[in-house]
Amino acid sequence: MVDGRLLHGKTHPEMGHVFVPHDRDLDPFAGACPYHTDCLEAMACGTAIRERWGQPAELLPANHPAWELEAHYLAFGMANWICTLSPQKIVAGGGVFHHAELYSMIRAKVAALVNGYVDVPEIVPPLLGARAGVLGAIALAG
Repeated sequence: MVDGRLLHGKTHPEMGHVFVPHDRDLDPFAGACPYHTDCLEAMACGTAIRERWGQPAELLPANHPAWELEAHYLAFGMANWICTLSPQKIVAGGGVFHHAELYSMIRAKVAALVNGYVDVPEIVPPLLGARAGVLGAIALAG
């Protein structure tokens, strides 16, 4: 959102398709995006978790190595958005973010990546929780 309005250009923003570093020696997973192998969606979406680890995110325990890898990829995406858009706040939700510890992991990694160049904005869950997407769509339609 910019000045209370959705950001829109030639098409809608596809922020999940920013490219993130993919060390194939550490993470040989090919990616889950049918268009790109090294975009954020390919590496960090719920489908990627299920395909990489053999079970959905909600079944992975808190100490599973998936969360460190998720935080790594999501932090790179957010650092790119921060340097490009200079947001005041990043609201991140969806199935992957049901793992509450992910927020603190991402915040720490984003701060390290940005390295003091700019202030790191708040990175928070949606206030409406799992209902945010549906209620947002209803609000936009009205």
